[in-house]
Amino acid sequence: MSKERELPLLPLRGILVFPYMVIHLDVGRERSMAAIEQAMMDERLILLSAQKETEIDSPNPDDIHTIGTLAEIKQLLKLPGGTMRILVEGKNRGKILEFITDEPYFKVRVEEAEEGVQEITPEIDALTHGVIHQFEEYAKLSKKVPQETLGTVLGVNDPGRLADIVASHLNLKLGDKQAILESLEVAERLERLAEIIMRENEILELERRIGLRVRKQMEKTQKEYYLREQMKAIQKELGDKDEKQAEVEEYREKVAQAKLPEEVEERALKEIDRLEKMPQASSEGTVVRTYLDWILALPWTNMSKDKTDIKRAEKILNEDHYGLEKIKERILEFLAIRKLTPKMKSPIICFVGPPGVGKTSLAKSVARALDRKFVRMSLGGVRDEAEIRGHRRTYIGALPGRIIQGMRTAGTANPVFLLDEIDKMASDFRGDPAAALLEVLDPEQNFSFSDHYLDLPYDLSHTLFIMTANSLYTIPRPLLDRMEVISLSGYTEDEKVNIAKRYLVPKQMKAHGLKASQLELGDRVILKIVQGYTRESGVRNLERQIANLCRKVATRVVKKEWKAVELTEEILEELLGASRYQFEKARLKPEIGAATGLAYTEVGGDVLTIEVIPLPGKGQLTLTGKLGDVMKESAYAGRTFVRSHSRELGIPDDFYEKTDLHIHVPEGAIPKDGPSAGITMATAMASALAKRAVPSDLAMTGEITLRGNVLPIGGVKEKVLAAHRAGIKQVILPEQNSKDLEEVPENVRKELEFHFVSRMEDVIKIALLPVAESEEYLSSMNRFPMFGQGDIPPDPTPEDRPIS
Repeated sequence: MSKERELPLLPLRGILVFPYMVIHLDVGRERSMAAIEQAMMDERLILLSAQKETEIDSPNPDDIHTIGTLAEIKQLLKLPGGTMRILVEGKNRGKILEFITDEPYFKVRVEEAEEGVQEITPEIDALTHGVIHQFEEYAKLSKKVPQETLGTVLGVNDPGRLADIVASHLNLKLGDKQAILESLEVAERLERLAEIIMRENEILELERRIGLRVRKQMEKTQKEYYLREQMKAIQKELGDKDEKQAEVEEYREKVAQAKLPEEVEERALKEIDRLEKMPQASSEGTVVRTYLDWILALPWTNMSKDKTDIKRAEKILNEDHYGLEKIKERILEFLAIRKLTPKMKSPIICFVGPPGVGKTSLAKSVARALDRKFVRMSLGGVRDEAEIRGHRRTYIGALPGRIIQGMRTAGTANPVFLLDEIDKMASDFRGDPAAALLEVLDPEQNFSFSDHYLDLPYDLSHTLFIMTANSLYTIPRPLLDRMEVISLSGYTEDEKVNIAKRYLVPKQMKAHGLKASQLELGDRVILKIVQGYTRESGVRNLERQIANLCRKVATRVVKKEWKAVELTEEILEELLGASRYQFEKARLKPEIGAATGLAYTEVGGDVLTIEVIPLPGKGQLTLTGKLGDVMKESAYAGRTFVRSHSRELGIPDDFYEKTDLHIHVPEGAIPKDGPSAGITMATAMASALAKRAVPSDLAMTGEITLRGNVLPIGGVKEKVLAAHRAGIKQVILPEQNSKDLEEVPENVRKELEFHFVSRMEDVIKIALLPVAESEEYLSSMNRFPMFGQGDIPPDPTPEDRPIS
């Protein structure tokens, strides 16, 4: 028989109360404490129901199980901090029919399930005996059920109550306990309980077996240890040596023969003493052995002898590289000083230049000229400080950094150590490898470089460190301060032809199995490849084109279709296709509103065309071509200069009120920035507004100020070489950059005409052709409608145009 009543509800988190169960509960939630206070004012009865999710702090009705336990509050104790502790005793099951209210506490209408004495059928009797037997087995395996509890369970005659008492003493998941609580039928409850206890017993039996196996293994290990100790004692009495003792003595002999520095030898002997005291099977012993192996493998004092024959070194450098006179001169200086002062500190050299100019191969040639070992370490993408300094030995799998690893590979304390792509390093949460390199590359500190793994000072002062980089801008300033920077700019066409003739062509012909009798490349054909199929500062792409040509020839040789020996330009175009690049820009006609500038990039110099179109408007300036802030500022400064000199240029004074200017730099997908385009932008605007053409064989570079001063710029050599490659005949440079022409090869200087300027007026005189020479071009273009329907503006008077 069941009856309904209205009771306060106490949601439980992570615990469940069965009927006949007495338990203490700590309550801290406001709604729960309000429910307890209400129950104390009524009949001390409260419904205890478990939450479905324990993480929910403020449950809704949907978050609470509908089957719970009616309980009587036996004792209430208020604790410090505003919490309560209650002692409750479960009475019987209750089913929530309706949530009446949820504030200030949950009040529910409950259907109370009356549980009287159950009629014991044969099935229930069998299930009861099964549960008792399984619970006795559980108590034996878990050893967590007291003997008196087992006696209490055996004395219960009611099957339903027996099931609840057993369930309350099992260490089960909340879901399993809730399933038993929701089983209102006694037979179903006993069946579920028997299934759960059987599963728990299987798990406990498995745990017992595993524990027994581990215990046996431990006993075996202890037995082996005891026997080993006995064996050691017997060997000691007989005068025999065990394996461990032999290993320790072998390490001591190696240390004595290695001629280690005093501090290193002392550390090595301490580690050997530690190894001797360790058990044979200790994992720490492996760490110590690895550490000792590293100490003994490193070249602490072993050095190769430098060959200081300057003539031999000069011959090797000339054999391996064409040109690069300043770099070769610096290496020979180092050799000469090394001969006079053998104990000098090695310099820290950094080769900076575009890809393909021979930075890495030059470092190999230096090692060959000095007759030193060569080690290369690529720093591209390295972002972990431990790559440089190593890991501490406390970490599993710890190793020294790549600097120490490189020294071990070299086998000598004075190799040529190449740190490639030093500008490609990054940093993240694992540290900054560039900061770790400061000690490596500082001549005042690297005589005692400390690796985290070795934890010993290692002398790197005899090592010749050579770095390579494409750009200096991404190298941190403190690191750059420790280097001697040597710039390798791009090659001239003549240098490329000689490099291809001496190195690239023989190398690729050998790689493709071609003989000199099958293919011969003359200077004109190589020059054609350089001009028509490559456009780079280095020679990497040139080598690819020569390899491509060799493949084409090799295929025809195999097919027996090849008869030509000396390649002609016609056969070259037949094999490689039409020329990809055209450099003869000087043959084009002069243009109005277009000026050629010179730019410096990470891969060398480049030619930049700046176009300006005037349109009817209100004086707006539009800039396109993905320009940076510096170039935008140069454009505004150039327009201000043109506006301030409009009368001298023959431009209407009110052009800034009626004319919009659109400045565009082609190849808009490539970001462009820098101060060296100032005079080019100003010239292009002046040309477009004054309708005076700019010669197509003229290029310029320089920054402009509002007052018309031309400021110096950098990268002169790279820019001049780019102009030479593009077929430019005249170059305008800032006057203060005249000294930088020393770096430009003499054959390039002879082929170019240089104009050095200090004022923008000088640029205008050189760059803008007179109106009379521009009219022919204007008549063919018939544009710039801002002055009327394609009409040419009247030629200004001589007073208005002093600059011609």
